Amino acid sequence: MPRPAGRFAPSPTGPLHAGSLVAALASWLDARALNGRWLVRIEDVDMPRCVAGADALILAQLAACGLHPDEPVVWQSQRSSAYSSALQQLQQRGLVFPCACSRRDIEAAWETIGQVRTRRGELVYPGTCRLGLQGKPARAQRLRCVHTDGSDVIVEWADRRLGPQTQNVTQAIGDVVLQRADGLWAYQLAVVVDDAAQGITHVVRGEDIADNTARQIHLQRQLGLPTPKYLHTPLVLAADGQKLSKQNGASAFDSSDPLAALRTAGAVLGIEAHGGTVADWLASAVQSWAAMFVPTISRANAQPLAR
Repeated sequence: MPRPAGRFAPSPTGPLHAGSLVAALASWLDARALNGRWLVRIEDVDMPRCVAGADALILAQLAACGLHPDEPVVWQSQRSSAYSSALQQLQQRGLVFPCACSRRDIEAAWETIGQVRTRRGELVYPGTCRLGLQGKPARAQRLRCVHTDGSDVIVEWADRRLGPQTQNVTQAIGDVVLQRADGLWAYQLAVVVDDAAQGITHVVRGEDIADNTARQIHLQRQLGLPTPKYLHTPLVLAADGQKLSKQNGASAFDSSDPLAALRTAGAVLGIEAHGGTVADWLASAVQSWAAMFVPTISRANAQPLAR
């Protein structure tokens, strides 16, 4: 069995806020409780959204909280060749097709049958270009999310916190974009390729990303890659009840008082930890996390401050 490995993979669109610290802490605690490696990956594949200097700020915030990666940080913007290779592999097997559809084209396809299919503002792709471009220029590259016999792709998995999960990827998502119309690599392809390349065995991330899991598992299977174990953490909500995020103006957490920030994040995770220093609190928190999410046989190997 490979040594357990977890990761925290922030997008450098701004500093870490209270919600993203929860995800970072949870992934670190999980790796330590499993006596595994903890890695940091900067997901800057969507370069137009990235903020100059945000990656350095994020790393400084993590360091202030005692969360140090065990290996050099990886930037997705430096890994284009790996994503290109994965796309070519899928193309050679006929699992990818070029798509000419704009967002308006997708909306029109649903309107013709009297429906506007949306999921959080994103339209489900109806498979318009699966059989060809009809003379239109290609814009994006999509993964076929339908079986060769025409049946739907249905993915089942077990979330370590949320329990058994099922999603009909064909109906809920449609064919997944792997390379965007602007030529940039899509998040779904990059995260799957990078998790495999870094040997990630345990993915711990926010519950808002849970519905990405099924399509990522489908893509892993098409590429012949291993599927990690997943755990999705509770969300931190803003005063209006919406998810705390950079998009709704969430401010950076106060890294000048890292112990207070960690205690607040730990409370969201249900951690019962004690300690007057960052190191002592983290050591206690590892044991609390292990008691909640790590099988008994693994707990004796937990090394809270292994580097």
